[in-house]
Amino acid sequence: MMKYSLLILLFFSFSLTYGQTKNTSATITSKNGKTEVSITENGELLINVSPQDLQKFQKNKLVNYSDFGAVGDGKADDIDAIAATHAFANQYQIPVKANSKAKYYISGKGRTALIQTNTDFGDASFIIDDTQVENRNLPVFMVSSMLKPFKLKGITSLKKNQEKIDLKFNSTHLITVTNATVKQYIRFGANQNNGKAQTDIFIVDKNGNVDLNAPIIWDFNTITDITALPMDSTTLTLKGGRFTTIANKENSKYNYYSRGISIRRSNVVVEGLEHRITGEGETGAPYGGFINIGDCANVTVKNTLLTGHKVYTTIGAAGVPVSMGTYDLSVNKALNISFINCSQTNDINDSAYWGLLGSNYCKNLLYDGCSFSRFDAHMGVANATIRNSKLGHQGINAIGSGKFLVENSTISSRHLINLRPDYGSTWEGEFIIRNCTFKPSNIKLASLIGGAYSGQHDFGYTCYMPEKITIENLRIDDSKYPTDYEGPAIFANFNPKMVDGAYQEKFPYVKTKEVNIKNLNILSGKPLRVSDNTYMFRDVKVNKE
Repeated sequence: MMKYSLLILLFFSFSLTYGQTKNTSATITSKNGKTEVSITENGELLINVSPQDLQKFQKNKLVNYSDFGAVGDGKADDIDAIAATHAFANQYQIPVKANSKAKYYISGKGRTALIQTNTDFGDASFIIDDTQVENRNLPVFMVSSMLKPFKLKGITSLKKNQEKIDLKFNSTHLITVTNATVKQYIRFGANQNNGKAQTDIFIVDKNGNVDLNAPIIWDFNTITDITALPMDSTTLTLKGGRFTTIANKENSKYNYYSRGISIRRSNVVVEGLEHRITGEGETGAPYGGFINIGDCANVTVKNTLLTGHKVYTTIGAAGVPVSMGTYDLSVNKALNISFINCSQTNDINDSAYWGLLGSNYCKNLLYDGCSFSRFDAHMGVANATIRNSKLGHQGINAIGSGKFLVENSTISSRHLINLRPDYGSTWEGEFIIRNCTFKPSNIKLASLIGGAYSGQHDFGYTCYMPEKITIENLRIDDSKYPTDYEGPAIFANFNPKMVDGAYQEKFPYVKTKEVNIKNLNILSGKPLRVSDNTYMFRDVKVNKE
């Protein structure tokens, strides 16, 4: 039996499918001698495992970084040993545990540790040095599935809210679909662009039934690409770890760094992780998320401490200065993603640091018990919930569809919810705001729903305001108001030029039909107004109890 195992090891190899370079692959062999890791001229890891160690690892059902040469003194570069440990663990599906109290230094070498088994970082520290990075697009850790995506055939179109596709599968799959002939999210403003290909992501069971909790949100008259990724049925867990990033000092341009933990596997739990940042100077390139979640579903991050990044400015696509978005959390093309009892090290109301989260193409995002400077959905979220949380200076920013529920939370920002103007201030669905406190950061312009829409720009889709808004038990803390303050408004002035019927929208805005308000407490004693722009919102029905 042992000889058979050694033969498997001799021929085992893997390479990363995301951000692949020469030195992200490994070959594992076993022969008499000690366990050691070496590197080929091409940067490939060669991992020799002694028969004695192989037997010990299999018996213990656990492997440590020190088993493959990690020093853990905070000085020696341990990335090769860490990557080798996970390569071996993946082959034998053995959990990995960091050595207690170890301090692992991770250089800027273009090496990624591929994680496919439960990993306990414990109380170990990881110092990620980004001052000299070979490949900023390579994550330090990649949580991936052993299951492989494949192209689907026979599906030529899809309909919004379609309940089933006519294919059979052997398990639950994540489907990603693209129509490159249609452009959507045609961004307006300082970071303007020409839009992105129409995209959607959804889950089907083995009979092709679509999970209607995360529905298909677009009509696809043409499909130029459709891919299926089997979803892992077991949960992979990452626990603990005290990570510190020594920040890059690049020129302040849109050269995003991906030097963190990328999650590309469904059914993952991250628990008890801490991430801090040091060394931010006068200049720096932005970060794409220390925890970067994408192309997956059912990921929970809980009891985790993160850090907002310093804001740097550059010249945007429109030729004017812009503050660059830089994130510690990033979620893209992902479903059912939850952040539970998470917080950040810096003050959520300190505008020197960018808001923590950025997301695109997501469905069912949740904050529960979080204290973050920001919630954000750039290119759309279908259904979102914020509960038992505190949101800071960048507040809640979103476009999308479905139900947006905010309850038992405190928001300290310009608006309680801001509909992003650069993507058409659109929400096709409803807002529910319940048992919340709103502390407007600019009381003179205080409004519950912020946004802007001129009607002159084509975003690639019809733009909506939430059809129905329900507000229950809302406390507006505007007690320190200026003398010319008239009171808070439901809606900001979305279009100051639309003051009468002479203004014509090339791309008409579908406005809110109904606002229902119950138990409103405004500390200033001022009345709640509909908007500074009474004409634009003249047809909105406001019901107060």
